[in-house]
Amino acid sequence: MRIAYFEIQNFRKLKSCRVEIGKEETLLVGANNSGKTSAIEAFVLFLKKERSKEFVTTDFTLSNWHDLNAIGNSWIQSDNLNFGQISQLEAIGGEETENLYLESWRGNLPALDLWLEVNDAEIHYVSHLIPSLSWDGGLIGVRLILEPKVNDHRQVEILYKDFRQAYRAAESATSEFNSDENSGNQPPKLWPQTLREFLDKKLHSYFTISAYLLDPAKLKSPESGVAKPQELSVNAFPIPPNPFAGLFKLDVINAQRGFTDPHSSDSTGSSATSLSSQFRSYYDNHLNPSELPVPEDIDALSAIEEAKNKFDARLKNSFQSAITELENMGYPGFADPKIFVTTDVKPIDGLAHDSAVQFRVDGSDDDKPLALPEKYNGLGYQNLVSIVFRLIRYRDEWMRVGKAEKRLENEGSAIAPLHLVLIEEPEAHLHAQVQQVFIKNAYKVLREHKELKNSHKFTTQLVLSTHSSHIAHEVDFTDLRYFRRLPARSKKDVPCASLVNLSETFGCNSDTSKFAARYLKTTHCDIFFADAVILVEGPAERMLVPHFIKEHYPGLDSRYLTVLEIGGSHAHRLRPLIENLGIYCLVITDLDSVEKSAAGRVGKIQPDRSKGYLTGNYTLKRWLPKKENLDDLLECTEKVSENGLVCVAYPAPVSVVFTNGSSEEEAIPYTFEDALALNNIDILRNIIVDKGLIKKIKEALSKGSIDEACKGMFKALGGSANKAEMALELLFLHEPSELKPPQYIAEGLVWLQNKLKVKDQD
Repeated sequence: MRIAYFEIQNFRKLKSCRVEIGKEETLLVGANNSGKTSAIEAFVLFLKKERSKEFVTTDFTLSNWHDLNAIGNSWIQSDNLNFGQISQLEAIGGEETENLYLESWRGNLPALDLWLEVNDAEIHYVSHLIPSLSWDGGLIGVRLILEPKVNDHRQVEILYKDFRQAYRAAESATSEFNSDENSGNQPPKLWPQTLREFLDKKLHSYFTISAYLLDPAKLKSPESGVAKPQELSVNAFPIPPNPFAGLFKLDVINAQRGFTDPHSSDSTGSSATSLSSQFRSYYDNHLNPSELPVPEDIDALSAIEEAKNKFDARLKNSFQSAITELENMGYPGFADPKIFVTTDVKPIDGLAHDSAVQFRVDGSDDDKPLALPEKYNGLGYQNLVSIVFRLIRYRDEWMRVGKAEKRLENEGSAIAPLHLVLIEEPEAHLHAQVQQVFIKNAYKVLREHKELKNSHKFTTQLVLSTHSSHIAHEVDFTDLRYFRRLPARSKKDVPCASLVNLSETFGCNSDTSKFAARYLKTTHCDIFFADAVILVEGPAERMLVPHFIKEHYPGLDSRYLTVLEIGGSHAHRLRPLIENLGIYCLVITDLDSVEKSAAGRVGKIQPDRSKGYLTGNYTLKRWLPKKENLDDLLECTEKVSENGLVCVAYPAPVSVVFTNGSSEEEAIPYTFEDALALNNIDILRNIIVDKGLIKKIKEALSKGSIDEACKGMFKALGGSANKAEMALELLFLHEPSELKPPQYIAEGLVWLQNKLKVKDQD
């Protein structure tokens, strides 16, 4: 048994979102505020019974309150209804009854659909969830929905009556305010003005989580990345609460764990999160010799009893003098109980302090080593030990290691067939290498038990949310689930999020998907957390473009951008990934003009108009703007994709004043380096350098005409020119703030800055 996927509806910014769960690990990634935490929180609120009372009205997708408040307004405006007349009104088509039934509510209420994949040997676990007699195995679905409590399954009677009563009372009080001596003042806005305000205070008085069986035969596949959950029938009847009892164990490790800092104002730390408290909890549940003792515990208990007796004898002697003094004062009297002192020593008392866990700092084997309490160890190691120990504890609780086995056997409960563990942002305080080691071993820790290693009887599924590119780098990319931010569609709507299952991008086994995975594995995975991505041709652009952004484009400098060096021959291979992620992408590439000879051979050529030249750049030919003829490229103004998410920037004709007093002349750069030089002629002419590519470009710019200069630079950039060295020399010899970006790059960065600005406004 395993969780195949779950669908979240109307929960915060997740209007409709399907999250497929991998067989072992699933990683939730995406930019900040994209919905990762909301997905985990929805799972916890719906499935952990003790957390269900934490639902609040802000957990509803905010735009849905337009419709829900409209229901409240219709109640206010309608005449008082006698509920005995409802069937009669309904029979004659009375509109007053429309919002008294759950069908008019459900499209706006938070819900979670959970789909389990069950094999034939596990049917006994789900006998109470089988949807129909025709079901022959496979998927079983249950919808959990936060909805109004009902009397006869349909009527929302109590909520209707109480809201109207509260609203009428507020309205009456406001009218009285206007009728007295305060009539000239503005009346106060009394609670409740809307149904939302009423439920802000009383949500759990009228709402509860109901469960409904779903029909696998009616499943709808997501289209365009948007899940379409099935609709409940009008006659759907709720099943008993807690339908997943005994099916799976759910454990959660939340983010923002607090650990003891020896220099903080509160150096005691939190008892809920300290390592010592975690060890005490594990000891009490699995190792405590006082609970359900076995023969191995007898020696320990005997030693404790012997120590207790000796300590009691010592206490009796120590307190004898004081007790005698009390007796001399007339107490105890003839009928009064006598005083004596005794101890109550429990095994767990030895761990009941914040320094129970210590870290040894010397290398000796002494019984009393040099050691420091846990609060003096680094926060990263505390966090790592804490998470790993919780995973061990959750696994051992599930498998009933130690005393837990006898205790739960006495209760008569069986081991659940599925263990689901949710971890939120485990990277807190961990440096990059530790993050990578952790994610490679976390699932192994959860399966480190004899009943789990080589058995398929029990299933473990691990779901993590993260902002760490180092963690994303270490997992199979088919296990990534990318949360994509969507702008509001109207003034009444709010920004939402959808989910992209990257198994469809990286799991199709095409050459393109293989390249994207291999490329990202050899670079970094920041793209999964960025607001936008910039693909550049070579190392010179990779080094200088960030400086251009910092010095000239403050709107971009404050955004989360990823700059990937990929080259014009391969940038188009990332197209499926870029389009699936739905993020803005600027592709900065070279013109790469070539000439085809009569024999069909292709060779590099200095760009020029009306010569029949072509481009050898695959991005320009196959992605944007899908043109191969050089003249077409030089005249092209359509450099943005149809969906408005991708823009290509490549060298285009520029007008320069090459000599003092002369007029502007046209020059056509071949690549980034000569385009940079043409935009910074004075800087390159006056730079002091005696070697390398910069020297050759300086000499070319000293020629008598622009044509000679372009020919000289084209020759210098051919062969084995070290372009990366040129970028480094420029950064070393000249202030980056004075360098102007090439015109085509400037246009591309302006486009990206404007797009992200509009996205913020949306």
